[in-house]
Amino acid sequence: MPAITWEDPFCGEGANCFRLGTDPDGNAYITISGAEETYLSDSRDALRALILDIKAGKADHLL
Repeated sequence: MPAITWEDPFCGEGANCFRLGTDPDGNAYITISGAEETYLSDSRDALRALILDIKAGKADHLL
């Protein structure tokens, strides 16, 4: 497993918590809090683009 530094969980109502992490090699990770051994990974640039698109409202239709 890579050396991932996890951020504090982002939680919604109830137990819907996600965590974001990065490693020293420039990779980014998303997981469900408590299941950090199972994650989705991509580049930090991809994570940055995802966050910016969400902030811009491009995922609002999922709410």
